Amino acid sequence: MNLGDTVVRKSYGKDITFKIIDIKETDSGTIYTLKGISLRVIADAPVEDLEEVVENSLGEKEKILNRRVNTSIKNIMLGRIDITKAYRSPKITVNKELAFGRPGKILHVDGDAEYLEVCLKVYKKLELDVVGKVIAEKDQPVEVPNLVKQMKPDIVVITGHDAITKGTKDYADINNYRNSKFFVDTVSELRNYEPNYDDLVIFAGACQSHYEAILDAGANYASSPSRVLIHCLDPVFVCEKIAYTNIEKVVSIQEALENTITGTKGIGGLQTRGKYREGFPKSSYA
Repeated sequence: MNLGDTVVRKSYGKDITFKIIDIKETDSGTIYTLKGISLRVIADAPVEDLEEVVENSLGEKEKILNRRVNTSIKNIMLGRIDITKAYRSPKITVNKELAFGRPGKILHVDGDAEYLEVCLKVYKKLELDVVGKVIAEKDQPVEVPNLVKQMKPDIVVITGHDAITKGTKDYADINNYRNSKFFVDTVSELRNYEPNYDDLVIFAGACQSHYEAILDAGANYASSPSRVLIHCLDPVFVCEKIAYTNIEKVVSIQEALENTITGTKGIGGLQTRGKYREGFPKSSYA
């Protein structure tokens, strides 16, 4: 097996599909480092536990996740029909053909270039205004605040990779997490710049991140309440809900998470005001 090959782990019932990203020779034999295709997970496995899969062949869990993703995208686009109708004053008559709207602008910062690429494709499909940047988790506390000051987004995503130290029993100690401290520091710096939760909406965290610490630092949404693996598109679906909800409405947690893949086990947060603004009329020269 070679770098870039797609594999599944036999010991886990071939449930998750991985890509080989590193190969190391150890005293115990060859160890392969794997990255989940859809789930934000990094794992090691010996060669005897791996089975290569043919192109376009997915593990059972991967197939289920893909069906959920497609369902979420379909539900979102169906819900876009006359999106402002529910919030428009009944006393005002508006020519719908002249009405327009602007969803919130998103900055998505990711520690993983491949996951970011997947996210950007879905952002585009969902007609969202987004800029994506690849920044290593350890560099995010310094670089992300500078980007936010320059770009002034409505919503910022801070994500990448994370994990709990193997064998740990103290889930309250942030030192037992791979990258949670960087997410916490980044959120803290952003809240020093913009303390208002509705002016700057923050999603932060990755798989198994220290959920409570990230929320306490000032995030609107964070992962992972149950310390589970999150789907790489979960931040996208949360952002879509906020970006396309009228500013007159406060989004409940249930609404914000309704199209996510891992739900309340993977994502949680606080009530947050929407970022969609109606406009009228359209330019006569557009």
